[in-house]
Amino acid sequence: MGREWDLTADVVVVGFGAAGAAAALEAAAAGAQVLALDRYAGGGASTLSGGVVYAGGGTSIQRAAGIDDTPEAMLAYLENEVGDVVSPETLRRFVDESPAMIEWLAGHGVPFEASLCPYKTSYPNDDYYLYYSGSEASGMGRAAAKPAPRGHRAKGRGTSGKQLYGPLAAAASRMGVRLETLTRATQLITDDNGTVIGVECRTLRDAPGGVRARYTRMAKLSAKPGIYYRPLRQAMDRQLARLDRRYATTIRVHARRGVVVSAGGFMANRGMVREHGPQYRGGLILGTSGDDGSGIRMAQQVGAATDRMGNISAWRFILPPSVFTGALLVDAAGGRVIDETRYGAAVGHKLINEHGGKGWVLADSELMRTAAAQIRTQSTWFQRAQFEAMRRTAVRGATLEAVAAKAGVDPAGLRATVAAHNDAIEAGAPDPVGKPAEFTKPARVAPFWLLDVGIKPSLTNPCAMLTLGGVVVDERTGAVKSAAGADIPGLYAAGRTAVGICSDSYVSGLSLADCIFSGRRAGKSAAGIEQVLDQTIVEGN
Repeated sequence: MGREWDLTADVVVVGFGAAGAAAALEAAAAGAQVLALDRYAGGGASTLSGGVVYAGGGTSIQRAAGIDDTPEAMLAYLENEVGDVVSPETLRRFVDESPAMIEWLAGHGVPFEASLCPYKTSYPNDDYYLYYSGSEASGMGRAAAKPAPRGHRAKGRGTSGKQLYGPLAAAASRMGVRLETLTRATQLITDDNGTVIGVECRTLRDAPGGVRARYTRMAKLSAKPGIYYRPLRQAMDRQLARLDRRYATTIRVHARRGVVVSAGGFMANRGMVREHGPQYRGGLILGTSGDDGSGIRMAQQVGAATDRMGNISAWRFILPPSVFTGALLVDAAGGRVIDETRYGAAVGHKLINEHGGKGWVLADSELMRTAAAQIRTQSTWFQRAQFEAMRRTAVRGATLEAVAAKAGVDPAGLRATVAAHNDAIEAGAPDPVGKPAEFTKPARVAPFWLLDVGIKPSLTNPCAMLTLGGVVVDERTGAVKSAAGADIPGLYAAGRTAVGICSDSYVSGLSLADCIFSGRRAGKSAAGIEQVLDQTIVEGN
């Protein structure tokens, strides 16, 4: 029985963000003809990100900054963060290939710089592009290994996601990768043997130019600023859906060797989030509307297994200002939540899963004066806005009991927590929650402040969230696994569509690093497949 195809390539990549671009580049380098499909104009969540790649073990950027790091130290730290989500062999390979990954990215035009941030922050301002992007300097990190900064931020003003994605997309274009934009994959196509041989899509490729331009403009608004203001995103998405219904047509895309699905996670699918992580609500959807789980669901429809679907990362950052490493993060009972030097995803996880999403930063008068001075020089514009929003809504009190009562925190619990904290500092004893001594500061000078950092909808201080689970893949090839544990022929997955390095625990840069790592792996493997098809291929293009 013959099949008609509208487009044909050796390798078809579904979703063209960082993972898709990495897959396309490696497949093209292996000699494959590559076609990439993207629902919008390409970039996805990668362009909205901070553009941070987690890498270490002695990268050229670390060496230029005078940083002494080793693969052994990086591995020891990541073993704590990553857990058993991938095999020890895979984690070791990720670590060992880390310096070469930075060179590969730089070779494709991604700009990095060895300007080391001298203070602890959640994201550096435009003066710095290498920083401690995880919990390396916390008590947990130091217990594992000698700390080293491993957050390699692509150089560019503001958030640097476009500076990471843009050069990769341009490099792919130079290598002959064809990108079909405004093309939404709807289902995978298999042959009689269950091999994935193509993709069915809805596309605006033949729509009038004015319609395509309008669609692209609205998609950009939906992505940003729509990421911060959900009503705007919802309004734009309704308009996009109307254009799709009126102008889109269905096409079939043939993949001679393999399909790589790198279509993001499912944070934008509220139904899937309620099913897998109902406690994660009230956050900012870190991604575009395309992060709706469609790639995962398409793979499931052809038998793919999934894992870690309930793992969602929620980021509650209390830095900058860096002096807030010396503050106390407390819950409604007045107890400590976590070592305040831990990365924001660890903070968010604790708040949501163990403290009902409620938390306050306690600072005394001296610490707040320092914080107000630091925020002017240590922050980006959005970090300053977040700090000011917290400061304006904070409560103050002449005593710990008074400020606790105003905030709705248990006064006796807060008093006991501060006493234990101060006593430990005075006695030279370990901090009660393991914070390194260099960051501890006594809370003594009134008035006392409590700044609300609870997890709830907020335009000025949102809690960004992204999903970490996805389809199960072979860790050597990126081939998608069935529920029975067998490879699904012709199907590969990468990025947040798949289970990867960061699918248990996230620190800044680890997802993008995994996108590059898994995307390159999938692209190489897909390009190497040789399929023998017994049907007649009628190629439309």
